[in-house]
Amino acid sequence: MSTLAQIPVCVEPVTVSHGEATVGGGIGAILTEIAERLERLARTGEPGAIDLRSLPISPADRAQLLQALGTGEVDARVQANGESRIRETAVHGVWWTQHRDLDGALLASLIEIARIPDILIVGADDLLRGASRLRASLSFPSAAQGESPHGTT
Repeated sequence: MSTLAQIPVCVEPVTVSHGEATVGGGIGAILTEIAERLERLARTGEPGAIDLRSLPISPADRAQLLQALGTGEVDARVQANGESRIRETAVHGVWWTQHRDLDGALLASLIEIARIPDILIVGADDLLRGASRLRASLSFPSAAQGESPHGTT
């Protein structure tokens, strides 16, 4: 009776053409997943994310993935219990997001497929607080002086 240990296994890398570059099978699979999620986002509005820290990819693979996605125009940093960096890729709707703790240790590394990442969307409560803050800082002449807030009577 044979055992699994006796079966010879040979792992051969699979390459996928992406533009002019050729990427390994793991990166090709991630790019395929991103394309499928982009199509779903366009059809249904459903965003998605791929947790890169949960994938068995090397730093070289990660660099190859970033190169395949390219660099977009937006590079945002959010300071809240550590720094979050949100970088747009050259692929519309694909964002590279990293969250770090206060000491700079990487907590999460994600590829987000969304019109805009959730962390950049301002909630209704924040909008209302912003409006209240602006109103509190305004100093309009009083209506008793016969002037409107726009300086006309």
